[in-house]
Amino acid sequence: MSVDVNERAAMDGVAPPTYAEIVLDDETRDAIGAALLDLPNPVEDIDRSLARLRVVFAGLPIGQLQAVLDFGRHVDTPGVAMVRNLPVDPVLPPTPVDGRPSPDKRTFVAEGVLLGLSQLLGEPVGFTTEKSGGLIHDVVPVSAGAMTQTNQSSTVFLNFHNDIVHDEIGRYDVSNPDFLVLHCLRQDAGKQAVTYYADARDVARAIDPAVLSTLRAPLFRLNAPGSYVRDVAGGAETLAEPAPIISGPDACPEIAVSANGVHPLTGEAGHALAELQRVCREVAHQALLEPGTALLINNRKGLHARSQFAAQHDGRDRWLQRTYLRRSLWTIRYRALPDGRRVH
Repeated sequence: MSVDVNERAAMDGVAPPTYAEIVLDDETRDAIGAALLDLPNPVEDIDRSLARLRVVFAGLPIGQLQAVLDFGRHVDTPGVAMVRNLPVDPVLPPTPVDGRPSPDKRTFVAEGVLLGLSQLLGEPVGFTTEKSGGLIHDVVPVSAGAMTQTNQSSTVFLNFHNDIVHDEIGRYDVSNPDFLVLHCLRQDAGKQAVTYYADARDVARAIDPAVLSTLRAPLFRLNAPGSYVRDVAGGAETLAEPAPIISGPDACPEIAVSANGVHPLTGEAGHALAELQRVCREVAHQALLEPGTALLINNRKGLHARSQFAAQHDGRDRWLQRTYLRRSLWTIRYRALPDGRRVH
C-alpha cells in the first residue's frame, strides 16, 4: 500500500508540506510541446481548446497528473507548487509594454501550457474589471503602473495579497478565484523578480496567538482591486464590508488580503495587519520564475507577493501569463454576463 506525503506527515504528527515541485522529464516535455505547436489561439474557442488540452495533458506521468489534480481538490495539499521543464514557444515576440496580449505572437505553446495546467485545477474565468474580462492575462511591467500595488508594477514590493474581485454583494473574497496559474514566458534581465507565497497554515503557526485572534475578528475592510479603483471608481477607495482576514478551521484556514489596501477598524487591527505582513515575509516560500516554469497558486490557502525588479519597457522585460480559476462557475452564476459563459 502506498502512502502519499500528506498522509505520511499526518501519521508522523508533522504538518503537511505547503510547497511542492513537479519536474517533467524531457520526453514528456517534448511530447506535450509537439502537440501544442499547431494549437490555434485557444481563447477563440475556449471550451473546445480545453477539451483538446485535457487529452494532451492526460499524457503526463500518472504520479504527476495526480499531483496536479490533488493540488486542486484536497484541503491538506500544498498551497503552492512549481512545475518545471515545460515546453516553450520556439520564437517569442517582444514583451508587450501596455499589458495587452501581443499581436505578434505566432504560436500558442505558452497559452496551451497555461490552460492545460489550469483545466486540471478548475474552470478558467474572466472578470470584466480585470484585463477586460480576458481569460489569459499578460502580466508585464507597465511604465504608468510601476509604483502601484498592481500586476503592472516593478519598482515596488508587491505586498502579500490574494487576487480578489469587486462584488456588489459587499464582500470581495467570495467570488474571487480559487486558484491562479502563473506561467513564465520571459524572465527579467537581471533575474531579480521573486514570487513569494505565504501559506495561512504556516502563518498561523508562526504568529502570536493574540494577533491571530484579532485577524480572525471582523475588523478589516478590503479595498477593491487596483484595476477596479483605476478603471471604474475613478481612483476612489471602494471598501468591502467588515470581515476577518483569517477564517475557517485551525487546520485549514482561509486568508483574504487585498493588495490595494486593507482598512483596519481599530488600532489593534492595524497592528495585526503589520504583523501579518512581517510574518508572511518570514515564512514565505520563494519562487524564481523562468521560461519553462509555472506556479500553481491556491488563492484561498495563502497570500502571494513579488519583489521589485528593474524594468526597461523595451520589449525585453519580464513576461508572465496568468489564469483565474474557479472550481465551479455555478456559485458565481449571479455575476454571469449574457454573452459570455466564462466572463463575470
